[in-house]
Amino acid sequence: MRNLLLTIAVLMSVVPAAHAQWAVIDRTNLMQNIMTAARTLEQINNQIRQLQNEAQMLTNQAKNLEGLDFSTLKELRSTLYVTNRLLQQAQGMAFNLSQMETNFARLYPNAYDASTSGNQMSTDARTRWRNSLEALRTATQVQSQAVQNFASDEQTLADLVNRSQSAVGALQATQATNQLLALQSRQAIQAQQLQLTQDRAAALEQARQVAVQERAREVHRRFQGSGTPYTPTTINYYNP
Repeated sequence: MRNLLLTIAVLMSVVPAAHAQWAVIDRTNLMQNIMTAARTLEQINNQIRQLQNEAQMLTNQAKNLEGLDFSTLKELRSTLYVTNRLLQQAQGMAFNLSQMETNFARLYPNAYDASTSGNQMSTDARTRWRNSLEALRTATQVQSQAVQNFASDEQTLADLVNRSQSAVGALQATQATNQLLALQSRQAIQAQQLQLTQDRAAALEQARQVAVQERAREVHRRFQGSGTPYTPTTINYYNP
């Protein structure tokens, strides 16, 4: 606008005041018309800049609404499925609460009664030993699976961090952050599963040791019997 006004002033200065063959020019009217045109041009430029700003704002909004073309949900759920399958396939004492309570009451009694046969006590003792062994096996399987997950978790974490850092908008950054939180939650669940199997193995082994003591007490009681204890006497096989 300032440059335009300077140009107009120069042009006006070179226009002669009067000439016999030229039409008479009203400088005041010409100046007003030029100023009006300049103001109109400036308004148009302002409108163009406003439209450009609005277009840029819409572009930025579109970037903020652009979704992340990357998802780790399938991999995370697959890892949890593998660990859950190990728990479901666990042998020995069941993870089902009602079934566990029934089996525990039978195999780990507070005391044996007189109606329990020696063969039954021996069979129960072997079952308890097998339960402890299977609990340890399940714990080591879950541990091995957790170790195998480390490599995939490391790659998933690197991918998500890169996606988050290169996000073009708020939505992509939020989605990448949500997936990072999902990875953290999956690792927390895996840690709980591992702790559960370890605690289960330790509890069954402690219960087995208590049952062993109770079985030994009952065997000793039966050996002693409830009648008159045996009293040794001298026997003479030959008459003097």
